[in-house]
Amino acid sequence: MANFLLTYHGAGEMPQTPEAQKAVMDAWMGWFGSLGDAVVDGGNPISAAKSVAGDGSVSDVAPAAAMGGYSVLKADSIEAAVKMAQGCPHRLNGGTIQVSETFNVM
Repeated sequence: MANFLLTYHGAGEMPQTPEAQKAVMDAWMGWFGSLGDAVVDGGNPISAAKSVAGDGSVSDVAPAAAMGGYSVLKADSIEAAVKMAQGCPHRLNGGTIQVSETFNVM
């Protein structure tokens, strides 16, 4: 089995009311629960980003270009990881999910 990094892009803001926030969290927890032990790291949202260039200079990353969060799942293949990602609630708000296979080098 390999690990796959899911990065979340787009999809707006967190809902404002406590009820709507709970509904979003319940959807995420339901999805993670359906994946069982395939969840290596549920991840977290990301609120700010900086870019460090080859010359060491630092710049802000535009919010539209930054990823909004990440998760790490384990699966037998990238196709299996993509199938898991298709159930993610992030895409229900118009967001996209990039699925990337990772590999150990150390």
